[in-house]
Amino acid sequence: MLTITGARRILIGPGEERDGDLVLEDGQTDATTIDASGCVVTPGLVNAHHHLLQSAFRTLPGTRGVPMAEWLPAMAAAYGRAGHDPELYGAAAAIGVAEGLLCGVTAVADHHLNWPHGAPIAQTVELAAATASAARALGGRLVFVRGSARDDAGWAAASAEAIVAALLPGLEPDAGGVSADGMLQLAVGPAGVHSDARETFEALASVARRHGLRRRTQANEQVDTAIALERYGARPLDLLAEWGWLEPGVTIAHLCDVTPEEIARLADAGVTATHAPGCDVPMGWGIAPVAQLIAAGVPVGLGTSGGGSNDAGHLLADARLAMQVSALVGPQLPARTVLGMATSGSATGLGRPELGHLGAGSAGDACVWDVSGVADAGVDDPIAGLLWASPGRHPRDVIVGGRPVVRDYRLVNADERELAARLSARLARS
Repeated sequence: MLTITGARRILIGPGEERDGDLVLEDGQTDATTIDASGCVVTPGLVNAHHHLLQSAFRTLPGTRGVPMAEWLPAMAAAYGRAGHDPELYGAAAAIGVAEGLLCGVTAVADHHLNWPHGAPIAQTVELAAATASAARALGGRLVFVRGSARDDAGWAAASAEAIVAALLPGLEPDAGGVSADGMLQLAVGPAGVHSDARETFEALASVARRHGLRRRTQANEQVDTAIALERYGARPLDLLAEWGWLEPGVTIAHLCDVTPEEIARLADAGVTATHAPGCDVPMGWGIAPVAQLIAAGVPVGLGTSGGGSNDAGHLLADARLAMQVSALVGPQLPARTVLGMATSGSATGLGRPELGHLGAGSAGDACVWDVSGVADAGVDDPIAGLLWASPGRHPRDVIVGGRPVVRDYRLVNADERELAARLSARLARS
């Protein structure tokens, strides 16, 4: 059992806050206490959209401030030069998960899109396993999304089946693709209609139905809309509806270019959304109308996307950005609304009611943020101040499942410099 004492403020979940102490169960007999005097406690952040492999490919030439039609081949060329092996995948995932934990992210959804096309199915299983092992070693929760980008439909589906069998053997369809300890979840998701054909969407949907997996894709960024219109004469959401991907259990990332009619359609279909401003804004790809989505009844989570477009996996920084740019496309989002997106909103899209809050039924994921320094001096509302004040802040302590994984701003289960050196050594051999 872990007890957090003396907190200045505890954000339990949307609409529920209090002061004082918090007890988190960890299934252990030993008791641990964390003094949170001068601190704000929040649920662990949930990064609903990342591409962990891209943590190895940040700030590459030809990938900044360019149209997506140029960005995609530049990134693909970088992956091709580096190759695909468990060492690279594990090292990149360790960097992304570690960075997330140090920024308060206790669960991350890795939409993995880049595979060695046509490779033996067993090789794809090894790559997925390396990613999952890296997250587990650090103590972070991982949602591994077997994605696709121009993959053969049958090969992608066979790979997804093999990954489920290897990483979650004996998975029951009613488990939501989640391991018994809640540390690993599997899902499927093509990159988008700009990349994958109807056959791939249908094949991966079939895998999802057999195993009770969530489905995820990306839609309505600039290139996605343009290619859909050119190739099919229809907008992306029209195609997703036709292909059986506008229904409950589906989460769509980005949604920068959506009409009021399409927003209503998303709400009626029961899909969820993920906002990724740290990718879309600096790349000039648009701003999702989050206030309108929420008002229509679409649950919205928050994601960073990957290092190919957003060079930081700092979800709280992206929450601050989301709050600030929201006024450009509608009413400004309140800080608590955006914090809700980064916690319970993301968890809803993953089908994980135990994540994103600290109330009854919580999995026990929490962050302790020290707000006693000069950056927070004069802040009247410490919860809102988490976003408005101290850009780039980090949590002092991070707890996953009632167990500390970050203490005093340092990883508990690894040395971050060793992780960085490992990735650098692998990239040097590319």
